[in-house]
Amino acid sequence: MPEAPSATARPRILIVEDEAALISMLRYNLEKQGFRVDEAADGQEALSRIAEAPPDLVLLDWMLPTMSGIEVCRQLRRRPATAGLPVIMLTARAEDADAVRALDIGADDYVTKPFAIAALLARIRALLRRAGTRPAKGTLRFHDITLDIAARRASRAGRFLHLGPTEFRLLEFLMQHPGRVFAREELLDAVWGQDIHVEPRTVDVHILRLRRGLNGEGEADVIRTVRAAGYALDLEPSA
Repeated sequence: MPEAPSATARPRILIVEDEAALISMLRYNLEKQGFRVDEAADGQEALSRIAEAPPDLVLLDWMLPTMSGIEVCRQLRRRPATAGLPVIMLTARAEDADAVRALDIGADDYVTKPFAIAALLARIRALLRRAGTRPAKGTLRFHDITLDIAARRASRAGRFLHLGPTEFRLLEFLMQHPGRVFAREELLDAVWGQDIHVEPRTVDVHILRLRRGLNGEGEADVIRTVRAAGYALDLEPSA
């Protein structure tokens, strides 16, 4: 059985769900693994709780009373204080288009109900590990883009960039290897990790979101798409 978090570092998880039985099941299994657990029954309550005391990760149901999980996620990503908060979307919607929409709006991962608790726990650990193993300091620069790793802030030509946590990690990795072309599978291993299954098309969704966050009006597109090969942080010769 996977090891539980140590007593000195117990991540706190906020469950945003209105189904009592599912909340009980999640709380039991998460606390059994050593996590601290908070609950919110609707979107408004979730935003209030997060504003008061941001958790380490949010398990967010798609269908909620008063405000959908999609809208909650959208609002979290708009706020600098919660732009990097890890979010896993829980939903009974199994269509591919729904998965793409959840990722496109800012969720880091997407789990379809019913799910195996072991698989969800693995995704939670992987996401927390990625969020907690960033370098403590350092600044990366490429062209007119600056990435402050310690502050978890990115800017372009002095303009603050609103990036979700996955887009930030993706940009950080690409800025560490400017000009190099990475296949989707290489980006998955580097940014998402080898211990979690994510579809290669997920990379395309996050690259699109990264482009939207990076490129303002009149600015050069610094993400180069190489047909049948992958992506690179690069400037086209014409740029």
